[in-house]
Amino acid sequence: MDKELYDPSMTQNPTPVIKAGQKVWLIGIKGTGMCALAEILQSRGVEVSGSDVPEEFYTDTVLKSLGIPYKTEFKASHITDDLDFVVRSAAYGEGHPEVDAAGKQGLPLLLYPEALGLLSENVPAGAVSGVHGKTTTTAITGCLVQALNLPGEVLVGSAVPSFGNRSTLIQGGDFFIAETCEYRRHFMHFFPDRMILTSVEPDHLDYFKDMDDISEAFVSFIEKLPQGGTLIYCGDDPGAAAAAEEARVKRKDLNCIPYGFSVDGAWGISKEEAGEGENRFRINALDKTFRIRIPGDHVIQDAAAALALVCDQLKSMGMEINSNVADQLAEGIYNFTGSRRRSEIVGERKGILIMDDYGHHPSAVRKTLEGIREFYPGRRIVVDFMSHTYTRTAALLDDFAASFGAADQVILHKIYASAREEYSGAITGKDLYNKTCGHHRNVRYFDEPEEALPYLKKELRPGDLFITMGAGNNWPLGRSLYNALS
Repeated sequence: MDKELYDPSMTQNPTPVIKAGQKVWLIGIKGTGMCALAEILQSRGVEVSGSDVPEEFYTDTVLKSLGIPYKTEFKASHITDDLDFVVRSAAYGEGHPEVDAAGKQGLPLLLYPEALGLLSENVPAGAVSGVHGKTTTTAITGCLVQALNLPGEVLVGSAVPSFGNRSTLIQGGDFFIAETCEYRRHFMHFFPDRMILTSVEPDHLDYFKDMDDISEAFVSFIEKLPQGGTLIYCGDDPGAAAAAEEARVKRKDLNCIPYGFSVDGAWGISKEEAGEGENRFRINALDKTFRIRIPGDHVIQDAAAALALVCDQLKSMGMEINSNVADQLAEGIYNFTGSRRRSEIVGERKGILIMDDYGHHPSAVRKTLEGIREFYPGRRIVVDFMSHTYTRTAALLDDFAASFGAADQVILHKIYASAREEYSGAITGKDLYNKTCGHHRNVRYFDEPEEALPYLKKELRPGDLFITMGAGNNWPLGRSLYNALS
């Protein structure tokens, strides 16, 4: 297994410096992260264009609204000699016509995380990291920046309704906050001044060997903080707390800020009685009750992390956290209505509420379902889950099987394969089904997600809540059900 912090062969030729007036080509420009990258590059004065497949995505609308041109086919002739550099999605590598053409012409060829790292250079940068909770935390951070009208940029790994269903918020260039990814230590390309660490658990076990391996990666990332840099970590999460403590021993200069329900300090959380369709909580450091319209204690934790990050940013800008600022922060928290595929409400038909969530790790599945149970106590919860990657399913099989306790009924499918692994035949969706039956009394199995639609049309009744979960391709089932109920 590769133990490099990152693959040095990812970059070809000298790494460029982003400057206004450059011409950049993005291979796979319709991807959520790539589209967001295109928007920020354009805002910094770069002439952006790119290519992708003909299939329509929500990002087509974003790119067209920005006037960013792109081709819906891949051709070597697209890579012209007047380009300053090329960025490629991880989905496209050697053997791709445009990737090969860039290499032959000697153009700098970057992966998305490398380009993201370039955006974080020469500007105060905040990184949101962790095994899960990154997207929600970054999106809430953006809502706070938006409510305060701060002159910065925020990049999220999913579309956010408050950002006009884009993944970016651009209000100026004084600072940059982005969601960063631990897979293959991609976050090591980023240059953070302050950082959030939401959680550290075993995941991406096709790359990381074990918990120690993934924890070491996060500690290495924390050590990238500059002298006196700020680490904001979840004190409720054992893995995050352990990584923070290890980093603190190595770097006594760091400003370490824990947050959580178990924390007694400034960023300790206390939960108040929930209102109809909202959670309420307080933070020790802020004399304010915050209201958030997304279920789950884990979302409250994410909101606390976002508040801590933005308040640290405000202090660095010389701004006082007074009652007026606290009111604006509360407005930003309330304005957050989720993000694409994160507790997303698809709609309600015939009294059946349909939701979708990207939760694909056992703890994320468990916390999300428990939050939904608390948020909607009167509804029967039917969850449709599709596990993602054979390695994750095999390594966390027992944890997955025990994660559906808050649901009334569980529907499972085959495992959604990843292009980055090969199937060994050692684990199947039926294995997860059989194991889950030992923990839950009402479990059904359909190999393909759409095969469950006739059953759902007969089984679901008014008052039910149906949610698709996972990083697989079962999410269209919720849309199909919504249309079928019309």
